[in-house]
Amino acid sequence: MSGARIAVFLANVLAIWAGMHFYVFWRASSVPWIASSCPRQAWWWLGLGLWASYPLARWLQSLHTPLVATPFEFLASTWVGTLFIIFAALLTVEVLTLGGYLWPQMAPSLRGWAIAGALLLAVVALVQGARPASVIEHEVRLPGLPKSADGKVLVVLSDLHLSSLTTRNWVKSLVQRVNDLRPDLVMVAGDVIDGREEVVRPMLDDLRQIHAPLGMWAVTGNHDFYSGDTTSARLIEFGGMKLLRDAAAPVAPGLWVAGVDDLTARPDRTQSTTVVRSVLRQTGPGAVIFACHTPELMPVAAECGAGLMLSGHTHNGQIWPFNFLVHLRYRYITGRHAFGPMTLLIGNGTGTWGPRMRLWTPGQILRVTLRSAEAEAREPQKET
Repeated sequence: MSGARIAVFLANVLAIWAGMHFYVFWRASSVPWIASSCPRQAWWWLGLGLWASYPLARWLQSLHTPLVATPFEFLASTWVGTLFIIFAALLTVEVLTLGGYLWPQMAPSLRGWAIAGALLLAVVALVQGARPASVIEHEVRLPGLPKSADGKVLVVLSDLHLSSLTTRNWVKSLVQRVNDLRPDLVMVAGDVIDGREEVVRPMLDDLRQIHAPLGMWAVTGNHDFYSGDTTSARLIEFGGMKLLRDAAAPVAPGLWVAGVDDLTARPDRTQSTTVVRSVLRQTGPGAVIFACHTPELMPVAAECGAGLMLSGHTHNGQIWPFNFLVHLRYRYITGRHAFGPMTLLIGNGTGTWGPRMRLWTPGQILRVTLRSAEAEAREPQKET
């Protein structure tokens, strides 16, 4: 992703961030217990400080001062998630009261109850965000998979977002859980790197302990580009992953893996369809597992012979009700979907972006048992 595109993206994010703060602090200032206990000028200074907290935390990280920066970043990122929940709660009251037109005397108190409820949900989100990712089992029949590969186990991770907010204990626990699933093949569907090299390198060294006879493969996600695609690619490969950058490779007789760089991070997104077609043409006879960080162009992948497509990116919203906003951009944001003979699996993300918070959208590890249509055809019918 070019420097200009990143600058535009960051400017838009900061503008939205400022707008959310203004709305929340403006509406909250009408709540009786806030208006009576906090001087107006101090209230707005608090809003300005919280608006600046996350950019300041990222700046402190760039100064290589982890003892100060890491706890500050944790608090600032927690505020990111908390602000969104408060924003959603206040907006709900806004809709129900038509901006205070209905029940004008009650509306300020309702806003106060909405803020209190949002703060409680933020605590719940912190607890849920600290829980290990759930293991979701799937069985997928792959067109072209030979009988010899029937029963192979694929484990899918996505959106690790390794950064200063990720601990090595979390990574070591993840490695142990993946190994306990006894995978034949592991695929990491993008957004591996989200922090500085000296921070994430020890975690990547831990990831090398994942054992899979057919290898651990990965594709890039948009955050890998924010961290610098060349640096991220080198780090991903240091972590024991074979990186598929618009490429395909055989992993067993009659079984191929293919993957593309994140479609949203390309300088020219109009070429995305061409790239997907080109990559899938590189595969030979047999079954094809296709990894694409963003859940897009599924019909194209199915048309070009992919039997299983793996994606992440959406986090299923990560913090409810953000999933409704994500749905405005992507039709499919989690779970299993069929496109003719091709199966699409979208994980909620194994890690988290930004705040270590999740609300009703648990992290996921996907365990996929691959099945051969040939093996099914030769199995004797069982009586029921």
